[in-house]
Amino acid sequence: MITKTQLINTLDQLPENLTVDEVIEHIIFVEKVQKGLSDSENGKLNTKEEAKIKLSKWLK
Repeated sequence: MITKTQLINTLDQLPENLTVDEVIEHIIFVEKVQKGLSDSENGKLNTKEEAKIKLSKWLK
């Protein structure tokens, strides 16, 4: 979960002229990166083989 402070810092780093959609997309991206980092720290990872199996199901 992205904190209010992280959100404010993220917004401060963005260019001045953005659409609301672009801001939302960026916030969602930052949140997904945070979740990935958290999952990694907690050992919630897939092996290369597990990833291949999941991808093969998605790409059918």
